[in-house]
Amino acid sequence: MEGDILLREDTGAVATLTLNNPGKLNALSNGMLDALQAQLDALAADGSIRVVVIRGEGRAFCAGHDLREMTAAREADDGGQAAFEALFNKCSKMMMSIVNLPQPVIAQVHGIAAAAGCQLVATCDLAVAASDTRFGVNGVNIGLFCSTPMVALTRNIGRKKAFELLTTGDFLTAEQAENVGLINHAAAPEKLESATRDLAEKIAGKLGPAVRIGKRAFYEQAEMTMAEAYAHTGKVIAANMMRPDTAKGIEAFLDKRTPEWDQ
Repeated sequence: MEGDILLREDTGAVATLTLNNPGKLNALSNGMLDALQAQLDALAADGSIRVVVIRGEGRAFCAGHDLREMTAAREADDGGQAAFEALFNKCSKMMMSIVNLPQPVIAQVHGIAAAAGCQLVATCDLAVAASDTRFGVNGVNIGLFCSTPMVALTRNIGRKKAFELLTTGDFLTAEQAENVGLINHAAAPEKLESATRDLAEKIAGKLGPAVRIGKRAFYEQAEMTMAEAYAHTGKVIAANMMRPDTAKGIEAFLDKRTPEWDQ
């Protein structure tokens, strides 16, 4: 519904989630986090969807957490400690749900992606941004070090650049974000939607089970030693080879045909 804080639209095998609170620059409030979590849980069980796109309505992708909501929490007897911990735990759970989601997730970014909004971009598996977008983990500018956004950021870009951004509050341009690996592609603002759609449909055209197997293994091996990673991925790719649909894909390649996937 138009009045909902989060919208979902399915087009073929691609689901698009739109952060729909432009008046607050799509802040990751408790309500927004709850809505995202509910949709991610539903998508995890939806075998018809092969790719998920997350975008924002209005003039920004996401400006981070809702600071007014957080300030109001200070009225509690403990000064907000319990509420703050609950909020950041909820946000961390939602971010991990993106990582654990079977389908690849693409951030379609415009305007600004700041603090937890930048964390959301870094957490998504892929990101396409308008060329005039700015990215920052700028909480330090108001005395709040972006500790939780740092987790995703430091798994995307080099440590020294990440630490510079975290301690200065400076912003990256889209070109800089692409150069350091925070996003995959920068596109002209008027071509952002089509560029994101092209990437989503290209991935959606691959064998769904193979992509899901690969995404899970991608994150699993990243936390292992090199020897452990090779041992693990050797088993993963062998199991992938045993799939009948993979056998059909190899046969089509050898016959110089385009494979037709059932799923």
